[in-house]
Amino acid sequence: MAPNLRWVLKGFALLALLGVLGIGALVGSLWLEHRTDLTLPTPTGSSAVGRATYDWADDATLDTLAPVPGTKRELLVWIWYPSATGQPAGLLDDYLPVPLRAEVERDLGTLIGTFLTRDLSRVHAHHIRDSAVSPQQRSYPVVLIRAGASAAVWNYSTLAEDLASHGYVVVGFDAPYRAGLVVFPDGRVMRRRPENNPELVFGRPDSARRINSLLAAWTGDIGFALDQLARLNRSDPAGRFTGRLDLARVGVFGHSLGGAATAQFCHDDSRCSAGIDVDGAPLGSVIRESINRPFMFLLSDHGQPSDPADRQIEADIQSIYDRLPADGRLGITIRGANHFLFSDDAALLKSHIVLGALRRLGILGIDGRRQLAIAAYCVRSFFDANLKGLPGPRLDLASPLYPEIQVFDFRPASSHSP
Repeated sequence: MAPNLRWVLKGFALLALLGVLGIGALVGSLWLEHRTDLTLPTPTGSSAVGRATYDWADDATLDTLAPVPGTKRELLVWIWYPSATGQPAGLLDDYLPVPLRAEVERDLGTLIGTFLTRDLSRVHAHHIRDSAVSPQQRSYPVVLIRAGASAAVWNYSTLAEDLASHGYVVVGFDAPYRAGLVVFPDGRVMRRRPENNPELVFGRPDSARRINSLLAAWTGDIGFALDQLARLNRSDPAGRFTGRLDLARVGVFGHSLGGAATAQFCHDDSRCSAGIDVDGAPLGSVIRESINRPFMFLLSDHGQPSDPADRQIEADIQSIYDRLPADGRLGITIRGANHFLFSDDAALLKSHIVLGALRRLGILGIDGRRQLAIAAYCVRSFFDANLKGLPGPRLDLASPLYPEIQVFDFRPASSHSP
């Protein structure tokens, strides 16, 4: 698993910049950028977007990764959806609630938080808080999203808002003790334990056992979220989602470790109608047994595998792909894309100074916002074909708007049956 973007990529960028620019001019420029207002990319669909949050507790299941025995599983849930009311002109909701924003900034620290990120109080999204669901459809297909190992699901707001604007209810969630930071509405703050951080687990003598335990927890969380959505669809205490969720049409996608969890969940649970692994190295029994429903691998530009670990990941993806249904499998690479920039970090990266340095260091190949736009197009198009049955080729995402899209050069499928 690759290290976190904020701590590594931006740290290297700062060191490089300090070597070539005057420190005073650099600090002044970074401070101005830090304090500049920024809006996430505009959703491309016709629907306005609402966002609601829920705290779901599972009284029937213990959280095996919690530090205190007997702790029940609990999720902080974010739901983006087609809204009945549009956003008042000029009024943009907060990107993050104030208590969560304060904890995120505390974790980043003064150096990183002040000079190498945006002031999160000046970042704006495109949703309306707690609005009613749009009446344009009786019910909407549901897509679940899983964040990467060191990210939170709110960090994928761009992809979630775009899907919601096209008529999906998008459900993301963070789980205490395995997500890096969770701040519940009642003020409880929970941080991940080191032994639950997959970036620290790989390479340890007990890594296989620990990774299997983490994967089981991550996939179990998806199943619990779907259980809760069924209850919400029957009777939402807020009245918002009762009867509005089409749980016969469920998509799941995730990034990095979230992508690996997505693949394993879609192997395990028939409620997954279609899935997407966004640049995640597969784990678990899905590598041997594959998936019997539509599935896409959406990858960054890894070039030619150069070491045994990279070659093993490629072989694992190939093993799954060979056994996927021939009329529902797809592999896409975005030329020039970076592993970390499938999240909102692609939009939040500093403008000219840091971006130029990252390009010179060979870390960035294409503009971050463009990578997000391409990813949003691929994710939406795949789910449109497989959840909505919209007309058009199911396996052809080629577009003159996005020449960076290329079908991944998989070998011909083996003789394994789907």
